[in-house]
Amino acid sequence: MSATTYAVLAKARAKYGKFLTERDYANLLACQSVPEVMVYLKSHTRYASVLYEINERDVHRGRLEMLLRQHLFNEFDSLCRYDSGVSAGFSRYIVETTEVEQIVRFLVLLNSNSTEKFIFAFPAFLSKHTELDVNRLATAHDYAEFLEALRRTQYYELLKDFQPDEKGRLPVSDMENKLYACILGHIHELIFKKTKGSEQQELSAMFRTVNDYSIFSRILRLKKYYHLPPEVIRRNMLPEYSSLSPKLIDRMCAAESSAEVFQIMQSSGSGRMIGKIGYKYASDIRPRVQYRIAKKYIHFSNNPSVVMVAFMFLSETELMNIISLIEGVRYQLDTKTIQSMIIR
Repeated sequence: MSATTYAVLAKARAKYGKFLTERDYANLLACQSVPEVMVYLKSHTRYASVLYEINERDVHRGRLEMLLRQHLFNEFDSLCRYDSGVSAGFSRYIVETTEVEQIVRFLVLLNSNSTEKFIFAFPAFLSKHTELDVNRLATAHDYAEFLEALRRTQYYELLKDFQPDEKGRLPVSDMENKLYACILGHIHELIFKKTKGSEQQELSAMFRTVNDYSIFSRILRLKKYYHLPPEVIRRNMLPEYSSLSPKLIDRMCAAESSAEVFQIMQSSGSGRMIGKIGYKYASDIRPRVQYRIAKKYIHFSNNPSVVMVAFMFLSETELMNIISLIEGVRYQLDTKTIQSMIIR
């Protein structure tokens, strides 16, 4: 193992060692108010430096999440500097994922004629790393102006052929699928061109399994909330980046109930994890699977890129946990309900 490789592994695991402990979660769950939660986070956890400027008596979820995401990005970026192999590609993956999240958020706001809300939740840290023209996006009022704001980015070619329907609404789900296909295409190209051996196998397994469960969750959501026909649901999948067979995906798309979708998924190799992770809501399954995989690799992999990605996934999980906990306390949910939302 080279000195650089050792440094990446040691640094990532050292940072992971500072994550919230079971004792931290127990103490946070015992808090009776949001100010109490914030005081604990600022006094006893690694988030003290990033939360110091927030007034614990006036916590705004958007501001809090933005600061935590900035902290996550900075930590991952600092890890990437230790390894010149594929780290730049994974750093770019983080940026592209955040860009797509913001583009999709804008499209949803555009469909509801609420684009004026876009700039208030835009992550300021992204401005230093993105080619998105944030100022033009913030002032766009229709799809033509939105496209013009994207003209100098890779996303323009992906979205230029979409058009609003007769009611002025955009097919956001189709557009989102095309955007994420681009991101997954880049990450899989990186994995298969820049890595080999166990590093390639572990990275591929991580991303393919996470996408397996993204497909599963998307099918459930499109069936339950949008009641879309099988052929439309199938169009919103990304099977080329999944370990699920096209035939099995077709069966899930054609299933007549959520229970049948679950049954079909659990008949697959990766689907067997559903019975092992412990979940309350179907929407919990993908992030719980991602957490389980990442925890395994951060402890046992000897490949720095794999450990970096595992660290990234685990950081995202902890961020989700903090937001869920604060929102649970804010709305005075009982401790058991809040605890069921925490991914551990």
